[in-house]
Amino acid sequence: MNKNGDQEILLLIQDHETREMGFRQLILTYQKRVYHVIRRMVLIHEDADDITQNTFIKAHQHIEKFQGQSSLFTWLYRIATNESLSFLEKKRKRFFFSIDDHQEKMESYIDQQGNMDGDEIQRLLQKALLKLPDKQRLVFHLKYQEDLTYEEIADITGTSIGALKASYHHAVKKIEHSLTRE
Repeated sequence: MNKNGDQEILLLIQDHETREMGFRQLILTYQKRVYHVIRRMVLIHEDADDITQNTFIKAHQHIEKFQGQSSLFTWLYRIATNESLSFLEKKRKRFFFSIDDHQEKMESYIDQQGNMDGDEIQRLLQKALLKLPDKQRLVFHLKYQEDLTYEEIADITGTSIGALKASYHHAVKKIEHSLTRE
């Protein structure tokens, strides 16, 4: 969506009479993209659905804090990625997973799903991504799979471009290493 579309949504939200219509438009416009980023982080549909809902609830609660310095898309992605990272951390703690146990459980989930998109290489890539720290997996997903610029990713994550480039480079090297061992 372009800046004008964001402005239209924001104008609807700011007017008490059209506030709920504005939020419905916000959800209709961005829900699929937000869900996609979350699903790549947490893998399980039900968890991604819950986190997507939480993302839009937080957006609803904090829309007054949106200053327009980024697009609504970037702002929502920032909320979604923070929600995803928090969810993964809570899940590890709640179930007393070590990082390795959590990774093993998620790999098992991928195997049970069969060939994601019918493609064995996709399944192997998903397994390799699980071996990355959450932040590296996020950066890889946003850069490689979502095709965002480093500037957009910096807005979303609040991380410097130099750190993002290093994180992406390390992620690619770890994925390459993982895939050549398979």
